[in-house]
Amino acid sequence: MRTSMPDQTKRTILIDTDPGQDDAVAILFALGATDRLDLRAITTVAGNVPLSLTAKNARIILGWVDRTDIPVYAGCPRPLVREPITAEHVHGETGLAGVPLEEPKVGLANGHAVDFLTKTLSSAAPASLTLCLLGPMTNLATALVQDPTIRSGIKEVVLMGGGSQVRGNVTPTAEFNIFADPEAAAVVFSSGIPLVVLPLDVTHQVLSTKERVTRLEKLGNRVGRLVAAILSSHGVIESKELGSAGGPLHDPTVIAYLLQPSLFSGRTVNVAVETRGEFTLGETVVDWRGVTGKPANALWLNQVDSDGFYQLLTETVKRLP
Repeated sequence: MRTSMPDQTKRTILIDTDPGQDDAVAILFALGATDRLDLRAITTVAGNVPLSLTAKNARIILGWVDRTDIPVYAGCPRPLVREPITAEHVHGETGLAGVPLEEPKVGLANGHAVDFLTKTLSSAAPASLTLCLLGPMTNLATALVQDPTIRSGIKEVVLMGGGSQVRGNVTPTAEFNIFADPEAAAVVFSSGIPLVVLPLDVTHQVLSTKERVTRLEKLGNRVGRLVAAILSSHGVIESKELGSAGGPLHDPTVIAYLLQPSLFSGRTVNVAVETRGEFTLGETVVDWRGVTGKPANALWLNQVDSDGFYQLLTETVKRLP
């Protein structure tokens, strides 16, 4: 068991995302920790809702905290080879069910997200940027296919996706972010880039119980109320399906790991993505015992201090307007 960095290291990050309710919470989580995380840009991808909405939602979220200085680049509107799937039944038709929405205060940045990633990573100092992947991995995979040398600028990719001990949430074996573009996930997992994975194994341990949501709601700031409203809406379907006291909270675990990796534990393992299975498409095949003899390609996290996670989330959200 290990974590990959000390808790006090400041990171320069890019967020690639498909907002999405839990994506919104993750973005706000990062923006509440500017002393620890330097968010340079957001790239968006089709996923929870179509690209037109994910690109719009990212700018709405930045407007909530007056951070319209952070550019938002729209990326790939569909998976590499498959037909798009979306998750409006979870996130609502807008992707941000549960909160009132206004029009974005600024437009999209000029250029395609893949071109931005390629240019930024090509010119970055070696191992200087951390990529946070909160949705399907189409943008990064496309950039890597176009120019594999960009990986030299990446310190680490920290991603939410997959499941092993906890199985799928969109098929019996596949988690949504991987299933939405399994070929893209396979490119990223085989890239040789250092990977940290926050799978369903972890996210199903951090339940948004009524008590935890109430603490956020009572912080006294607007963002605390927004996050509480999002979590109240987001958790309903999954908590009913699981018969749990609250819904799992997925994408914000990526930000929690960046801020306090000691909350998590796991193991470096080999992870392969199934791209051809009739019943197992999108499954993350985790070689936990090393039986294949293949080299480890990811730090797979499977345990989390859930109370510590929500304490960190609450304390960080409290800093926002």
